[in-house]
Amino acid sequence: MRKKKHSIFSSLLALGATGLLSGCNMTLLDPKGPVGLESKHLILTATGLMLIVVIPVIVMAILFSIKYRASNKDADYAPNWAHSTKVEVVVWGVPLVIVAILAVLIWKTSHSLDPFRPLDSDVKPITIEAIATDWKWVFVYPEQGIATVNEIAFPANTPVNFRITSDTVMNTLFIPALGSMVYAMGGMQTQLHLMAHETGQYGGGSANYSGAGFSDMKFIAHATTPEEFNAWVDKVKASPKTLSSEVYADLAMPSEKHPIEYYSSVAPHLFQDIIDKYLKGDYSKRVDQVMDQAMNKSAHEGAAE
Repeated sequence: MRKKKHSIFSSLLALGATGLLSGCNMTLLDPKGPVGLESKHLILTATGLMLIVVIPVIVMAILFSIKYRASNKDADYAPNWAHSTKVEVVVWGVPLVIVAILAVLIWKTSHSLDPFRPLDSDVKPITIEAIATDWKWVFVYPEQGIATVNEIAFPANTPVNFRITSDTVMNTLFIPALGSMVYAMGGMQTQLHLMAHETGQYGGGSANYSGAGFSDMKFIAHATTPEEFNAWVDKVKASPKTLSSEVYADLAMPSEKHPIEYYSSVAPHLFQDIIDKYLKGDYSKRVDQVMDQAMNKSAHEGAAE
């Protein structure tokens, strides 16, 4: 019975949100994975709790302005009114209850939605190493020995373990339909565990501004059947390109609207090497290099205009 009421409550909130956001992308309210689904429930529950305060305040603001308007001579005039226990109980009690509920909710979801927490599944997970560069995503499949640019694929109902870093300024890895968003930083590695409940094509990108090409720093995530995933891996392995350290160095240079690329093999330990170079004191050199390239590009574009 409780589950049914919760379902009705969530449906009503989703319906209301749909009306209010009819011109917006509703991906977050149409999740395709367990993490996204739990995030949706958190958003709707938190919104519903806050509306318990917001809606009455808006209604009372309208009613009070009508009832106590200067032209209404029938309204009670009490200039010396100072206290009401009932009003104090409502004003303080309701927010305290809401804050308490939100505190418990946040505590639970902070642990259940922890990006470092592996998802429960009997299926062996797939590992994808994600590297943020200017302004593209480089993905390495260490188990398959392949790499791609701005495209990934994985079987539906299979956990995907992302290892994430940045070879430039801070970025974020975000696939709205699957949920969660994690920051990527140079010289650091973080994790994210996602899974798709159904096959489909989902958009991903960075949600942290990182320069001129930020708006086009997007990638495609394909949730496939196991057979389709194997066929996709074979297609990538058929590519004549190899992602050696030298090729990656060129690939990491700033570029906008970079096309999807496939690499049939990858330099050993490329992901770890990218992290290690920041730990070896090359960070400032890399930052200076990126800044010089950005300034030269801006100067070139300015001269062209």
